[in-house]
Amino acid sequence: MTSAATSLPSPPALSPLVMLCLAATWLVWGSTYLAIKYALISFPPFFQMGTRFVLAGVVLAAWMRWRGAAWPNLQQWRNALVVGTLMLGGGMGGTAYAEQTVGSGLVVAFIAVVPLMIAALNLLWRVVPGRMELAGIAVGLSGVLMLTQGAGFQASPAGLAAIAMACLTWSLGSVLSQRSLPLAAGAMGFASEMICGGMVLMVLAWASGESPTWPPAPLAVGAWLYLVVFGSLIAFNAYMHLLAHTSAALASSYTFVNPVIAMVLGVAVGGEHITGTEWLAAGIVLCGVVLMLRGVSTQGR
Repeated sequence: MTSAATSLPSPPALSPLVMLCLAATWLVWGSTYLAIKYALISFPPFFQMGTRFVLAGVVLAAWMRWRGAAWPNLQQWRNALVVGTLMLGGGMGGTAYAEQTVGSGLVVAFIAVVPLMIAALNLLWRVVPGRMELAGIAVGLSGVLMLTQGAGFQASPAGLAAIAMACLTWSLGSVLSQRSLPLAAGAMGFASEMICGGMVLMVLAWASGESPTWPPAPLAVGAWLYLVVFGSLIAFNAYMHLLAHTSAALASSYTFVNPVIAMVLGVAVGGEHITGTEWLAAGIVLCGVVLMLRGVSTQGR
């Protein structure tokens, strides 16, 4: 197992498909901050995310089945339930709960630590990131912390515990999907994970007493559909593909880029004003990502 694990990433690490998947997680997930805000007008957080992942998972599974893919076996469904519970139920659900009482700046700062958490968990399998990747993580994290200066850092104890647990469960689920709990082959595995994780989120929605506003606002419906198609079907599948075909550090680089994308969208759509320090922080984040790309490219030679 150690030998197989340490062989990642497999060359060529930066294939065109990998670059497209990176673009999806960077750009699409960066835009979901705004989409989630609009969807919350009518759809509460657990319900919003649970329905979006269940629908995306069912659509993807039906499509793959129509193309001749086999259904996951019992063990693969079990693995999908474990990974989906950790990544979607714990990661997405915990973040949604935390955002009710935790300032946005603190949420972003916590999420930016995910690459370090993943790197630390990978050490259990004796998988050590390269020096360039570690340097990229450090530079990217420092840029995100600069970007959050002056943002809200208020937090309740419960919210703080929730965001910390969300980051840990997302990181653990990411690593286990790579190392110990293989899903069904290809997109069928990602579909099963979304279905299982989405059902866990629906249970959380029921336990929390959530219910959508009816009839929903057209803007909320449009944002929800965007999250289903782009946030779940495209970006989440892209992230899982990255976990399977490149290093965990590069796969999780979206945690650095997303705040920058959200900042740019805030300027373009929300009419927000950005200071010189924030632009500098965005540049530092991009330097960190370049270092990680450089490190993976070097390993792929």
